[in-house]
Amino acid sequence: MKRILIPIGVLFLSNLMDAQLTNTENYIQTKTYLDYNGTTPTKISETVQYFDGLGRPKQVVNVKASPLGRDVVTHIEYDGFGRQVKDYLPVPQGGTLSGAIVPNPLSNATNTPYGSEKIYAEKILENSPLDRIQQQIQVGNDWTGKPVKFGYDANVNGEVIKMFTTTTWENGATKSTIEYGGMYGENQLYKNTVTDEDGNQTIEFKNGKGQTLMVRKVISATENADTYYVYNEYDQLAWVIPPLLSKKVHWGWADQQELAYEYRYDGRNRLVEKKLPGKDWEYMVYDKQDRLVGTQDANLRAKGQWMYTKYDQFSRVIMTGICQAMGNSRLEEQNYANTKGSNSETRSTGISMDYSGMNIYYSVTSGYPQYDKVYNFLSLNYYDTYPVGAPAIPSQIQGSDVLQDNIQNSTVSTKGLPTASYVKNTEANDIGWTKNYTYYDTKGRSIGTHSINYLGGYTKIESKLDFAGVPQMVVTKHKRLTTDTERMITENFEYDAQNRLLVHKHQVDSNPVETLAQNTYNELSQLSNKKVGNNLQSIDYAYNIRGWMTKINDPANLNGKLFGYTIRYNNPVNTPYAPGRYNGNIAEVDWRTSNDNILKRYSYSYYAQNRLMFGHYSEPMATVPESSLYDEYLEYDLNGNITVLSRNSKNPNSGFAMGIDNLNYTYAGNRLTNIKDSTNNQAGYEGGGNTISYDLNGNMLKMADKNISKIQYNHLNLPNKLEYGDMGIFGVSQYTYRADGIKLQKAETRSECGIINCYVVTDLSDYLDGFQYMSSVINNNGGGGDTELSRSFSAESSKAMEIQAFSAEERRALPKTAGLVFFPTAEGFYDYTKDQYIYQYKDHLGNIRISFARSSTGTLEITDANDYYPFGMNHLNTGGAFFGQNTYKNYKYNGKELQGSDMYDYGARMYMPDLGRWGVVDPLAEKSSRWSPYNYAFNNPISFIDPDGRDSLGWGLKNGIWSWEASLTAQNYQEQGFEDYKDDGSIISNTPIQGQQSGDTGQTYLGFNGQASYIPTNSNGSTQLLGLSNWFRDAISGTTSNISSQFSGGWDSNLIRSFTGDFINVGTGFSGIAFGGAGTSWELNWVLHGPEASFYPAITTTPSIGGGYNVDATFNIGNINYTGKASEITRSMLVTNTANGDIPTVWGSGSVSAGGNIGLTATATRLNGGHFLIGGQVNIGVGLPLGPVPFNGSGGVSNTYLIHDFYKK
Repeated sequence: MKRILIPIGVLFLSNLMDAQLTNTENYIQTKTYLDYNGTTPTKISETVQYFDGLGRPKQVVNVKASPLGRDVVTHIEYDGFGRQVKDYLPVPQGGTLSGAIVPNPLSNATNTPYGSEKIYAEKILENSPLDRIQQQIQVGNDWTGKPVKFGYDANVNGEVIKMFTTTTWENGATKSTIEYGGMYGENQLYKNTVTDEDGNQTIEFKNGKGQTLMVRKVISATENADTYYVYNEYDQLAWVIPPLLSKKVHWGWADQQELAYEYRYDGRNRLVEKKLPGKDWEYMVYDKQDRLVGTQDANLRAKGQWMYTKYDQFSRVIMTGICQAMGNSRLEEQNYANTKGSNSETRSTGISMDYSGMNIYYSVTSGYPQYDKVYNFLSLNYYDTYPVGAPAIPSQIQGSDVLQDNIQNSTVSTKGLPTASYVKNTEANDIGWTKNYTYYDTKGRSIGTHSINYLGGYTKIESKLDFAGVPQMVVTKHKRLTTDTERMITENFEYDAQNRLLVHKHQVDSNPVETLAQNTYNELSQLSNKKVGNNLQSIDYAYNIRGWMTKINDPANLNGKLFGYTIRYNNPVNTPYAPGRYNGNIAEVDWRTSNDNILKRYSYSYYAQNRLMFGHYSEPMATVPESSLYDEYLEYDLNGNITVLSRNSKNPNSGFAMGIDNLNYTYAGNRLTNIKDSTNNQAGYEGGGNTISYDLNGNMLKMADKNISKIQYNHLNLPNKLEYGDMGIFGVSQYTYRADGIKLQKAETRSECGIINCYVVTDLSDYLDGFQYMSSVINNNGGGGDTELSRSFSAESSKAMEIQAFSAEERRALPKTAGLVFFPTAEGFYDYTKDQYIYQYKDHLGNIRISFARSSTGTLEITDANDYYPFGMNHLNTGGAFFGQNTYKNYKYNGKELQGSDMYDYGARMYMPDLGRWGVVDPLAEKSSRWSPYNYAFNNPISFIDPDGRDSLGWGLKNGIWSWEASLTAQNYQEQGFEDYKDDGSIISNTPIQGQQSGDTGQTYLGFNGQASYIPTNSNGSTQLLGLSNWFRDAISGTTSNISSQFSGGWDSNLIRSFTGDFINVGTGFSGIAFGGAGTSWELNWVLHGPEASFYPAITTTPSIGGGYNVDATFNIGNINYTGKASEITRSMLVTNTANGDIPTVWGSGSVSAGGNIGLTATATRLNGGHFLIGGQVNIGVGLPLGPVPFNGSGGVSNTYLIHDFYKK
């Protein structure tokens, strides 16, 4: 359930602007200042919402919101039953009426990019009071006959297996054993079916409690992929049985260990043990406040260690680390935590301890874990004030006063804000720390960060924000070492009247200013053209009626441009290989690069689960178009593990297609154990058929086929050392990370030979806040002679690198100024060794297709060109792709860095494009339990990416609100109740975002990390802090993101909630209790806070039973507070859901009754998550004094049921 947001701005009834509203209509006018000079607004975002006589919205006017300053109007209409069955796209008008109602807003649609397309989505509702959706027809003429269909039914006999559990208690936790109970009989389960536009069916079965028991993906008339959800006797989810396991007629303990999800809970309904497929047990320990304080996976358990988390009295995370176990089992660990009372640490004015050179200003002796058991501190967070030893707080940053931490000198301070975060390097004997400080303006907005790296240098980012918080200028100052010369990057931004980004300028040190990008938008606020590099290239963009990108330039006619790209969904050309797709899958892509000037095409076909089946390569303009030069074909098991992968490449001798891979995968559960290549061609995957081994966490330990003899991992399951089998000391790659997973250094040891001697060379790559450095340590093994190194792939060829795909990077002159090689910009990179801006063409997935620059002679040159197979491996023998040591050219597929192991570093995991899978378990595997935890992007790499190796993400539209949902895809959004879907990184016209106040800027960015923004963006998807600073954002503030999320400003702040409550209710009640009895109340409830706050009430009834003395009929008014975060509040909390673990409400009432009645009622409800709803009511009415005295008292339990919710889900 999501809320409909009403933009909160300033309501003006004066003539501050020349608004000419239609005062014969009902309306709400909202103005939001986008800029303000101190006396008058200089930029305004204005919206007028008009209502009909029944109070229903009928038109929304975004005044002068289009790029040409014209009104953008959304028409709203209802059918004869008062239902809104058509949802219209906003239509730009031919001019502006300054806020007046537009008589015929749809008439101008044909003059906009919509053209003659159908601009409304339509719901076909069933003819019943339930108004259930039977069909959802999307916008666009081509979708008129392609509805999403919804079916509501009951199961038939023998359709669903009945599974139940027998639960015992072991070590203080539930232990549920699955039992087979035959099949469900007819009409025992609800059956809901969603059929997407391409006829793919998903069926969900629920029981009478509303629990999902099974989700079925229909593969064919004879085969299904079924995922079962099994609950224990306490209605807790105990097992998830993925399709590959549920397909087995009989399975044993080994099958469950390899394929099933198992969960165990303690007596307080807390998850304390879980078992993921292919991964050993994980344990959790909580304190008495139900805060997670300890976690342990199998690798930590083997060392007798736990990961711990410490909190302050406000439950803010202050410290994490690794400690020695307090006992010999999880239960003993839990029992020890139970002895720690409040378990909150307090800030100390002096040094409580010194750890590895880090002074700690918190008490560390009172809580869990025991002080002398602490093995390693990993992170420290400070709030309210800056810790001793922090740099001096600047008085101003870019002209804005900085919020100080001393409340004695100001009415406002940093109290309640995160101020500093320290993160240690991961290795126990590495004493390096990164220290991050955040500075705020007097409005509490972050305007500066100061990060001191573990080498002693720093990165400072200073932002100049306007009235609305939009960055006007961002200055980045950086040093690797304290002795280095400071480098400074200055970025300036220009916006239009609705804060759409127009110009992005960039300057390095005192070099000439470079215009990175100049943006032009169409009247729908879609980016239509971008000029990069002082007009080095002019890039055109096109979209279809669904808002999906269809073109980057025109590959059929480059007209002097370096790259062209066409995406086809429902209108492919090569239909024998790629039938049209209407559900969001991409059917076909064409592309052309100027370096070879060949029009190339991939035509895609899919399985019913929307997994990629075949990528067919052709060259439409060639003599033999269907060349199949770079075909890729795949088969999968029911869990989505690849079982067969066939791949072609161009034979460099004949020019015809040859098979380079015909791989057959062997598994133990989801773990890949063996690969056999029947082609015996090492040009693709190396082959060899050797055994692949794993540790207890499911991390790949060795892969002899790639000559990887050993991989070591840190506590984050990130590889910190790779050894290559036949290279001795010359074949080692080592990685250094921060404790939050940020990579700091890579060291690769290899052998190189000159004219006379051979050398041992260790190449060091430093990663410091986006700046990349290179240095080499060379050991001469004796003799003399030329020390010039002959760089080659001799070492890499013994590893896993697809050397046929790349040309060796050219020799680079020794890097100047402490080895700085390059750093990123919003449009590519800056090559510091050449003082050269590198620009890039990226496709819709962020894959680097072309890197280009202005040469020293001023001419345009291509520096790197990449073509990819569908799952990301580079095409072989193209001649234009480069790979080298620490170069921007190593950033390729999905924009990630390719390693010498032929794996891409995504941050949380390493991806193997030649195999189409990861080498370790997904840290967020439970969000995608129907898929293998090793799958890449739901096996649909044409539509999805994994942003950091943890999850494929998407955005869904429901009731006009965009919200981010884990594992939402273009194929499953309808079955989850959404009306439309967008990939991460999409830019759409201004649309409300769930959980945010509308900015009405004309543009909304749906970000890659689940963060959306109304602040204008540039085309590559950087949010809030643009360009180079966007790269720093994750590195610098990543350690505080989990804690800063605990703060919410404005209406949802804890201060406001303490005054208003989270729910208010008004109603009537009757009770008849004389020693024992019952009562009932009927109430209107409003949700005031959280993502589902609304003016629309919900009607509930609350039957109760109890004891005491109370007979009355009253009018009641009260409020309810939720003890958790505002972001967790849902309307469903109003209703008692014992099936989900809610405990019936405990209530108590006291009143004075003597004909009249006045009293108070207090309630407490424990919810499934462990938090409470605490309520209070005033009761006024009539009553009888039945008790021994006129003061009546009673108490009991009650459940609340929903009668009707006016809020539309």
